[in-house]
Amino acid sequence: MLLGGRGSGKTKAGAEWVNGIAHGFRPFADKPVSPIALIGETFSDVREVMIDGPAGIMNCITLEKPKFEAMRRRLVWPNGAVAMMFSAQEPESLRGPQFAAAWCDELAKWQLDRETWDMLQFGLRLGETPRQLVTTTPRPTKLVKEIFAATDTIVTRMKTENNAKNLAPGFIRAMNEKYGGTRLGRQELDGEIVEDVRGALWNRLQLDGLLGEAPLAFTRIVVGVDPSVTAKAKSDRCGIVVVGLADNGKAWVLADKTIPAATPNGWSKAAAAAFHAHEADCIVVEVNQGGDMVKEIMHTADPTIAVREVRATRSKRVRAEPIATLYENDRVRHVRGLGDLEDEMCSFGLNGLSSGRSPDRLDALVWALWSLLLDKAHQPRVRAL
Repeated sequence: MLLGGRGSGKTKAGAEWVNGIAHGFRPFADKPVSPIALIGETFSDVREVMIDGPAGIMNCITLEKPKFEAMRRRLVWPNGAVAMMFSAQEPESLRGPQFAAAWCDELAKWQLDRETWDMLQFGLRLGETPRQLVTTTPRPTKLVKEIFAATDTIVTRMKTENNAKNLAPGFIRAMNEKYGGTRLGRQELDGEIVEDVRGALWNRLQLDGLLGEAPLAFTRIVVGVDPSVTAKAKSDRCGIVVVGLADNGKAWVLADKTIPAATPNGWSKAAAAAFHAHEADCIVVEVNQGGDMVKEIMHTADPTIAVREVRATRSKRVRAEPIATLYENDRVRHVRGLGDLEDEMCSFGLNGLSSGRSPDRLDALVWALWSLLLDKAHQPRVRAL
């Protein structure tokens, strides 16, 4: 599965792969592979994009081009290898033919994706190692996610910016200025599978509307920290999120410096580095797991840092709900580039987990925003909204 942004070169890669296996060129194949199924959303897509397009099969071959037989909807190479055309709008057309390989292009936009995919699987039964290549700009469809997660799927990602030299001048800059960091940009430019979770407190469309350029000065800046319990590989990460308060009362999420599970020495140094890099006023750290030791650990890393200890007395979901209200009331903004944090926010479900894991980034964000906007004992005087 090759997940690529728009213009990243995934069609070119698919065309080269088909040509490589048809000829038996290494590393694609040790000997010619045939027959091959070419499947697009429509017959027009197969012909105009996969075969005759600027990055299609006919334009990526300089020698021994295949012959196109329009009436039989197929390509035939001089060595006898054959590639047959199919439309994902007609899954039943795959009932009967059999193949040694298949190229499925833009599977994420197939309207009859499940029916077409299933019929193809029954037909992939020739040769020593039947294989298939999926090239697509991802959307979080059930089938795309299923193939992505399969143990026998090899996933490769391609970003649009990686192919900048083959695109129009200024295209990457224009796309990043308009879509960089948004849900649509991450999907269409970075080739990421991006989705929301039913019951989550945040959604992608909402967060996309909060992106912008942060002001140059803040009345306060804090670093929220949710320490990891142990340094074991499977332990929770250490959430480290930097948030600033502008003079108009709006909070800006400035950075996500979350690190993998680490020793107390490791996470405290990472938190101290974030503190100094953003010239913060204090670190707000949860002490449920470490008690009084947490403050001492931070001061061992840097005794000059002001540390504010907070203790969770309610569930993660209950703690996050008033923070979500701040977002709904237009009190919070995000800088671009916080994709991992926003993923946790949009997948934070009713069970208090994000994609099955503890929401460490979100916990750190909650503590930082709570300190800046909800803790009345530490509220500075600010101009009304």
